[in-house]
Amino acid sequence: MAKIIYTLTDEAPMLATYSFLPVIEAFASTAGVEVETRDISLGGRIIAAFDDLLPEDQRVGDALGELGQLATTPEANIIKLPNISASVPQLKAAIAELQAQGYALPAYPDEPRTDEEKDARARYDSVKGSAVNPVLREGNSDRRAPAAVKNYARRHPHSMGAWSPDSKTQVATMGKDDFRSNEQSVVLPAADTLTIRLVTDAGTTVLKDGLKVLEGEVVDATVMRAAALDAFLAEQVARAKADGVLFSVHLKATMMKVSDPIIFGHVVRAFLPEVFSRYGAELAAAGLSANNGLGSILDGLDALPEGTREEVRAAIEAGLADGPKLAMVNSDKGITNLHVPSDVIVDASMPAMIRTSGHMWGPDGEEADTLAVIPDSSYAGVYQAVIDDCREHGAYDPTTMGSVPNVGLMAQKAEEYGSHDKTFEISEAGRVEVVNSAGDVLMSHDVQPGDIWRACQTKDAPIRDWVKLAVTRARASKTPAVFWLDSERAHDRNLIAKVETYLAEHDTEGLDLQVLSPVEAAKLSVERIRKGEDTISVTGNVLRDYNTDLFPILELGTSAKMLSVVPLMNGGGLFETGAGGSAPKHVQQLVQENYLRWDSLGEFLALAESLRHMATTTDNARAALLGETLDKATERLLNENKGPARKVGQIDNRGSHFYLALFWAHELAQQTQDAALAEAFRQVSQTLTEQEDTINGELLGVQGHPADIGGYYRPDEAKASAVMRPSKTFNEALAALR
Repeated sequence: MAKIIYTLTDEAPMLATYSFLPVIEAFASTAGVEVETRDISLGGRIIAAFDDLLPEDQRVGDALGELGQLATTPEANIIKLPNISASVPQLKAAIAELQAQGYALPAYPDEPRTDEEKDARARYDSVKGSAVNPVLREGNSDRRAPAAVKNYARRHPHSMGAWSPDSKTQVATMGKDDFRSNEQSVVLPAADTLTIRLVTDAGTTVLKDGLKVLEGEVVDATVMRAAALDAFLAEQVARAKADGVLFSVHLKATMMKVSDPIIFGHVVRAFLPEVFSRYGAELAAAGLSANNGLGSILDGLDALPEGTREEVRAAIEAGLADGPKLAMVNSDKGITNLHVPSDVIVDASMPAMIRTSGHMWGPDGEEADTLAVIPDSSYAGVYQAVIDDCREHGAYDPTTMGSVPNVGLMAQKAEEYGSHDKTFEISEAGRVEVVNSAGDVLMSHDVQPGDIWRACQTKDAPIRDWVKLAVTRARASKTPAVFWLDSERAHDRNLIAKVETYLAEHDTEGLDLQVLSPVEAAKLSVERIRKGEDTISVTGNVLRDYNTDLFPILELGTSAKMLSVVPLMNGGGLFETGAGGSAPKHVQQLVQENYLRWDSLGEFLALAESLRHMATTTDNARAALLGETLDKATERLLNENKGPARKVGQIDNRGSHFYLALFWAHELAQQTQDAALAEAFRQVSQTLTEQEDTINGELLGVQGHPADIGGYYRPDEAKASAVMRPSKTFNEALAALR
């Protein structure tokens, strides 16, 4: 039997799965398609990391590792929902919940000393950050807005804040002594094994050895200088106060799970210099790190002696009052931009700010112009280019604007800056060297204590596949494609050379293919957007992450409505259900009000593509028909506004799933290509139509009361299923298909 693997992930997407998966299973069964699940949630990954230390009845197996192997095979057909990219505070919260549920897991050791603590830390670090995507992404990214979604956005435009020519909103970035300016890059002439070492006056320390590289692989190294970072941040704090704008920092403390939390800590210390100059030692002794955010320090003050505790609290309050106004995550609750590293993620926060007149929320609950601090200058200029365009020409018009689909280089962990074990906070002055097996120094940087040094690898085969995918998409969509590559960056220069080589392998006659720096590519793209023209952005991995939020949020109001296909390099398919995170606020609303406003549109789009892929690879005509009719049902769902609303008493995620099933069944019953399939769905279509009011009554009737799902990071299956499937009538209609 043909098989689709549907992933169980986290937060709102996980809860939505309890409602939508039974629909998928019922409909897919009519085409002989089996649907299996694999638990790659944060909770599941934590348990799997300690499987050998847990009792037999608590072991879950390494589902992520299994899927990683499957992704390298032609048989792979995986639907991937959004995961938590766990920051340390999130990881600790998940551990505490699992411990309360009876799992004998060790605490997360901030400073491991014993072998046992070091082992626990290594296991936890393996699931920290964006640990899932690099394992599954054995192909490059093809992400675009489906025609139905783009047409809907044009007919039903989302709100866009007006821009003033006098807006003071700006991006602040280092431009020197940062990762971009210090980058070095080499292309390996042959397979080799590399070593990363720190050479000091006292001797040599190996930071990383046994680093396997392949022929043609691009290896980069760079450093951000801590002293320059601190000076830059102090200048921006003063600048924000002088200009009377909000201060905010925009990092990627989840994907860049080593470097960006460290940078975040520098920002917290720069904003509250008096606090850390006076009490830094006491805070460190209590295990309170600025890297984990101001919120973790405030929550942990009880660990200090009473007198010191109140002094520190007062010093923090004085520092906040004395500095510029901080951008807020939640003004009502006093949660600032500096509270939690994972609260303000650059790829989501910057486009949201641009969409809202260049404003963020201030501590007074009002919108205001903002100084957006993005320390590394690699891609900060992209956001500045879009801000400059809006300041000059005004907000974009969703009813007429063009689109910027993306072809992203990400296969085999390409360009995984910061998400791996090749990023280091330097402990002493010296020189970091990357050395080959013959002892030759390939790259080196002089470093000082506190500097952040990192390296990354990009294999040749993914680059070649990326170029092929770009040409394929440009021809299929008859759209210009721009490689966003900066000839002033060492890594990008090597990629440009490879792009030129591999483009020669393809028929590019009649195609409009360009190579531009990210800033110039952004300017061209927004210029074309205003004309209603589309432009494919062909980017590296980090910029893929940024662009597939930036442009969809401006075009569609959200990045969750994008179609995200990963054609795997060995012939399989990975179908991602859109960007946009996993929506913790949605879960909070469900628990408080039994109302889930998560929109499963991304799941609908991914499922249709998965079914089409199934049809092609297994010659299953019914799977193709299911995919075709699902797309029609999705378009009707959009046109009739049956997606989730926002408030109790309105349609929510569960109601949206009902209408998707109703419309899908109707399309299948009406189609004439497969009479037996039409007959199979005629009765369920009739039942759902006749029972629409009853089913809606059952779904709406549970709203407005607290819901018990048995856990945040690892819900109780029976409780969550009961909450997400409250309509007995709908459940029985689906069961009739099986």
